[in-house]
Order: sequence, then C-alpha cells, then structure tokens
Amino acid sequence: MSIRSWITERVFGNEIKRQASLAVRALDDQRDFMLGRSTFPRDRHGYDRDEVLADALEAWRVNPLARRIVELTSQYVVGGGLGVEAKHERTNKFLDSWWNHRLNNMPIRVFEWSDELSRSGELFVVISTDQAGMSYVRAVPAADIQEIVTAKNDVEQEVAIFEKPDMNLIEGEERERSMGEDGLLRGKEWKVYSEQTDSRGTNGEYPPVMLHYAVNRPVGGKHGESDLAPMLRWLSRYAAWLEDRARLNRYRQSFMYTVTSKFVNEAERQRRQNELNMNPPKPGSILVLDESEEWHVIHPNLSSFEAAEDGLALKKMVAVGSGNPLHFLAEPESATRTTAESAGGPTFRHYQQRQIFFLWLIEDVIRVVL
Repeated sequence: MSIRSWITERVFGNEIKRQASLAVRALDDQRDFMLGRSTFPRDRHGYDRDEVLADALEAWRVNPLARRIVELTSQYVVGGGLGVEAKHERTNKFLDSWWNHRLNNMPIRVFEWSDELSRSGELFVVISTDQAGMSYVRAVPAADIQEIVTAKNDVEQEVAIFEKPDMNLIEGEERERSMGEDGLLRGKEWKVYSEQTDSRGTNGEYPPVMLHYAVNRPVGGKHGESDLAPMLRWLSRYAAWLEDRARLNRYRQSFMYTVTSKFVNEAERQRRQNELNMNPPKPGSILVLDESEEWHVIHPNLSSFEAAEDGLALKKMVAVGSGNPLHFLAEPESATRTTAESAGGPTFRHYQQRQIFFLWLIEDVIRVVL
C-alpha cells in the first residue's frame, strides 16, 4: 500500500463509510416507510395487508374451497340479482338508463363487487361523469391503494385516497412532485365524495370521485379484512394434506418385479435383465416359468393412520373461519335434515348481515350518482 492510499484510507475512509451508511439507511427508511408502516394503529402494517390481499387472490384462483366460499357469499347476498327503481318518474328513467348502460352493466357488476368485497374486504369505487350527465362506475383493486387520508377529528370521514406509485414511471421532477411533505412517494390521488362540498369543477363538469366501503373492519380502523384472511393458513395446509394423500395413494399402487435365478456369470444375468426390460410383462398376462426362476413383486408399504380424522380437522378450521357448516363444503356430517337445518341457521344470519351491508352499498352509490 502506498503512502497516499494509506493516508486517504485513514483520513477519508471513515467519512466515506459514514456517508454510504446514511445513504443506504435513507433508502431503507423510504422503503420501510412506504411498505412497512401502518396507515393507522388499528390497521395491519402495509406490507402485511399487501401480503394478505395477494394470498387471498391466489387462494381464490387455485383453491376450490376458497373459490366456493366466495361464491357462496355472493350467491346468498346477491341471490338472483338486484334491481333499482324510484317513485319519481324522471329519476326512475335515469336510474334505469344508468343501471343498464353498456359501460356500467350493473346487473352483472354487482356479482363482481360482491366477490371482491369478500375476497379483499373492501371496495374502492370510482364514479366519473361525462358532459351529458351519465355516470360510470369502476372498481379499483384494494391492493393498488396506498393510503387513506381522513379528517383529523374523525377517522370515518375520508378526504382523499392515494394509489400506489409506479416506481418505474416516476423519475426526476415527476418523482419530486409525487413526494409529499412527509417524504413518502404517492401515486394518483382520488378525492372522496362529500355531501358537504360542491363537487362540480370550475368548468361546470364533475371531476371523478372515489367511494370506499369496507367489511370486517375493526372500530377505529381504515381498512377492511378479507373473509379469507383467517382461513389462508388452513386452506394451504388442507391443500398440502390432500396433495400428499393423492401422491401417497398413487405411489401405493406402484410395484416392481424381482426375478431370482441362478446365472453362470454376470453377462448372463445382464442379458436376462435386458431381455425382460425390452419385453416387460403386461397387466393380466400369464407367465409360464420353470423351477430355475422365481418372480416376486416389491411394492411400498405406505400406511397412514387416522388420515380421515386429520383431513376433517383441517376442513373444520376452514368451515369455522368461513362461517359455513361442513355440508356446505362437500363434507356431510349427518344424513338427517334436522341437523343440516340447525347448522345452517348461523350461516344464513351471517349472509343476511352481509346482504344488508351490500344493499346499503349499492344504495349509497346510486345516491352519489344522482
């Protein structure tokens, strides 16, 4: 090491390390602040909420039980469909036009909204209005929402909702404009509709507004909880158990022939083995052998104890978490009708409560549209 490099390392080395440490810490703080902070003390941390939403969506896609639980909720909540009408003739005409508009298609959209409400635990609805006065509704995925801003004195009075920023598109000046006073990068901002303020813009048009609805929300929280959230762990365990059982039963039927005989040398043994490999015996075939050769079958001795009880225990956890009796999930516990009707009572009450909330949700959207 030269004298110059030695002096540089002694004099500037510590300062370089300190500056590098501060830079890395700043990046980590920015990431943790954006992904790991809780938007409110009663809510999950941001990274935890994102993970639950992603897992719930994945479970709904690949797990039949999760898909069925969400479908059952929509089938009982929405039933055969919803309709809307008003006593005022002109209002009723407008609502009918809006409800059945090709870009709204509310008779079908209500099923999608009910599924999303069960899957994500909350629904973010954007209402935009054209110059002719027709409004259009679109739902924004809950996983795309970064922050909900509320009034300082009331957590239930939402003021604005921010989407997550696209880190690949935000650069330079645009990055600085998207950064708030707290140093957090934010995406698109949506104003929340409020009856106290006139939402009409300066040019006479109505700017888009967002509405937020949440279920399974703790008192004092901003975000809802997915209906699948308590069951995700048990859905995964049941799927893994069922897959292991399927593999076990498949391997249980596997077998291999062993042929015992007296061979003069290794070459003769290898020749016989090659001959059998080229022409293996077919199922149901008859082998005629002499006394010099004995055939045996080797198969795995894969036995399991109380497998049915294990699977039922896992499925019971899923049933309890969803609020459904086991006979709703293809697991009849009893053949009596009385038992089935008694088990369905609490489930129907749960669906009735969700139906009350969902009908209020649709009515609230209609009032804002009007």
